[in-house]
Amino acid sequence: MRLLVTGGAGFIGSNFIRHMFSSHPDCEIVNFDLLTYAGNPKNLRGVDAKPGYTFIRGDICNRDIVMATLSRFDVDAIVHFAAESHVDRSILDASVFVRTNVLGTHTLLEAARLHDVPRFIHISTDEVYGSTTGDSFREEDILTPSSPYSASKAGSDLLALSYSMTYHLPVIVTRCTNNFGPYQYPEKLIPLFVTNLMEGKKVPVYGTGKNVRDWIHVIDHCRAVEFLLERGVPGEVYNIGGGNERTNLEITEKILQLLNQDETMIQYVTDRPGHDFRYSLDCSKLRKMGWTPRYSFNDALGETVEWYSRNEWWWRPLKK
Repeated sequence: MRLLVTGGAGFIGSNFIRHMFSSHPDCEIVNFDLLTYAGNPKNLRGVDAKPGYTFIRGDICNRDIVMATLSRFDVDAIVHFAAESHVDRSILDASVFVRTNVLGTHTLLEAARLHDVPRFIHISTDEVYGSTTGDSFREEDILTPSSPYSASKAGSDLLALSYSMTYHLPVIVTRCTNNFGPYQYPEKLIPLFVTNLMEGKKVPVYGTGKNVRDWIHVIDHCRAVEFLLERGVPGEVYNIGGGNERTNLEITEKILQLLNQDETMIQYVTDRPGHDFRYSLDCSKLRKMGWTPRYSFNDALGETVEWYSRNEWWWRPLKK
């Protein structure tokens, strides 16, 4: 199996590469990454010595380097993780999100079409559906994104699916809930809160902390993508979730408990503009195909907190 993985130095991408080399030792992986602030070569320490691994530093918006890469490497699939993904940053400046998430995805799709790539996995997010206080979202539900980030991802989803419909490019779109685990940049909730507490700082909780998210360990997400590489149907969308809906306050309290801290370390802050109340996915489509998560939430969160506690060398330089 030969894969081109975009954004492979980021949190989910690097875990996916590690997972694929673990489950498919003979696979070949080209990691195509621009190494923006969230792309860290340290995420791939050890992997970079494997004979089947190649790293190319490049921008997915740069047509010439994308085309040259696909001309050089005859790949069986593109797994497209590369994206700007932090909601708060998108509120401050949406332009980079539109450029990377929409125009960058278009560049990859067009290159994949011209090179007859056999499979294209487009990694998206549950945030494209918007908020719900009722039923969980199904794959066929309308997209009502709230933030510039989620709007840019919704646009890239529809663009990817249009390439399936118009050009018969074998595209699969995945929409996953909140990931957590090792190597996650410490701007996201769990690593931010863990590292803040380790530094003796308070943790910032938006509004009342009652907003609800579903959480999945990053390796379970990687397993789902691997599963769909082998069994997914081109032109289809698949929701991926862990079945672990928790309020932000519940997550905060669990982290406090694991680090022997109390609620005096919580600092409530002004809520995010347009903050979605609840994300919830119906993942029965994927589960009926035979995929289920392996990690229990409590065990996975405990392991994640322990990882950040043992790997200050990795995250401390990122918070300076």
